[in-house]
Amino acid sequence: MRNTIFGVAVLLSAAAMPAFGQSATSGGSTPAIATPGTENPEAPVAGKNSFTEDQARERIEEAGYADVKGLKLDDQGVWRATAMKDGKSVTVALDYQGNVTAL
Repeated sequence: MRNTIFGVAVLLSAAAMPAFGQSATSGGSTPAIATPGTENPEAPVAGKNSFTEDQARERIEEAGYADVKGLKLDDQGVWRATAMKDGKSVTVALDYQGNVTAL
């Protein structure tokens, strides 16, 4: 009896394995999060953004921007602000993947 239960559990586990190979992307080109040191070339990517205002500001500052002002979450789920970098004022965006881009 125990071998039968174990065998059923193994079969059910094997049936669920293909789900691990699937990605959470649409079409396989948009990762769920940005990998450190990389940026999605399509950034900023619209989507449900879970960064708080403080987290967004911190992420933008970690990307080398200072004096972040007017930080607002737009209707596309992208945080937008103005900030200073290399002595110039630029518009920056932070998407749900964590991509920080100058616009």
